[in-house]
Amino acid sequence: MTIEAETPQADAPLIGTGHEGTLNEQFVAYVQRVRGGDMGMLPALAGLFVLTILFTTLSSVFFTKANIANLLTQTAALMMLSVALTFVIVIAEIDLSAGVTSGLGMAVFILLVNSNHWNWVLAFIVALLCGATLGFFIGVFVAKVGIPSFVITLGLFLGLQGLMLVLLGKGGSYRVETPAVVAIMNKPMAVWLGWALLAAIVLISLGTGLYDRRRRIAAGVAVRPIALLWIRVGLWIVLGGLAVGFLSQNRSSGIFPIEGVPIVVPFALGIVWIGQTILDRTSFGLHVYAIGGNPEAARRAGINVARVRIACFLACSTLAVVSGLFTVSQVGVVQSATGRDIVLSGVGAAVIGGVSLFGGRGRLAQAAVGALLISMITNGLGLLGLSAGITFMVTGGVLILAATIDAVSRRRPGVAALVR
Repeated sequence: MTIEAETPQADAPLIGTGHEGTLNEQFVAYVQRVRGGDMGMLPALAGLFVLTILFTTLSSVFFTKANIANLLTQTAALMMLSVALTFVIVIAEIDLSAGVTSGLGMAVFILLVNSNHWNWVLAFIVALLCGATLGFFIGVFVAKVGIPSFVITLGLFLGLQGLMLVLLGKGGSYRVETPAVVAIMNKPMAVWLGWALLAAIVLISLGTGLYDRRRRIAAGVAVRPIALLWIRVGLWIVLGGLAVGFLSQNRSSGIFPIEGVPIVVPFALGIVWIGQTILDRTSFGLHVYAIGGNPEAARRAGINVARVRIACFLACSTLAVVSGLFTVSQVGVVQSATGRDIVLSGVGAAVIGGVSLFGGRGRLAQAAVGALLISMITNGLGLLGLSAGITFMVTGGVLILAATIDAVSRRRPGVAALVR
């Protein structure tokens, strides 16, 4: 009896053999997860596909080189804020002050650069430290004092606007005059750098995939079929090659050519990759998802819940300052209203992309896709000449639909087992 109990079934995946089901079995398991409610970014990707076809059909300008490059730069600031907010949404918290935190960071930044003639890199580091300090402050009040995150961040949402008025002066406005900062959102890279970036992404994707397989096999843990890795790398090569090739063409209507991937793209992709790597490959990331799923169970498992919550708010506020840098680079000015109106769009982008407001489930890439979807709605409806009111109504409807899908999916049988 003992021998039979320890012998695995012949058709079961064997731990340590290097296999975790066939490619077909992986596909069937994915379909079962989707049916169970764990759809991830699938609805957002479907939305991107449908909107691309719709706007391309209705507007001759939408799918042009100039507009696609413009769409990417329009998305960058919102994408970065939604990525920042994902850190706190995953632990079932909220940060309503993230937008004005980005504005305050930029107020400090512009005063140091314009009034005190600091090097812009040093000034930006100080701005990041200001954001991190605010995030630590919020985290302590939430995790240690017990104030709901909605309350403390709403108070900061109001209070930080007053602080910005004090720093910049009522109606104060400062132009961004540093060429390197302006270039982030308004200039393209050299064409060869775009192809070099794609090559780096492909090599990193392949290298991390092979490293993960080797580490899991050495630990005696089953791995997925290597065909999935080749498919992922192949998609990067094909889709990335099409994107870089498209953006490498001249999109200028004047004498001077404009060609190449926008400078902001590698910055945004790099931050998303680093953040997701931390969530996927470190104990801190596992603790984040555990706390979002069930904080009491995480506490009983020995996880320092307060410390992780503080770290998540710190990461959110710090990345919010990066979003602020993208914003002021695009508009070319820092005002007392900078960042005030973007935070709810950031939350909406994360939810639309598939990040659960209930906590425990969500990825940074999903927030990025959600931000792209919102920007595409704004861009496409604007090209069609529709009013801002229509844009707000459509975006709100999409957000309600995404939240409904998330809520309904969690009521499905067995969904709790699918939450990370």
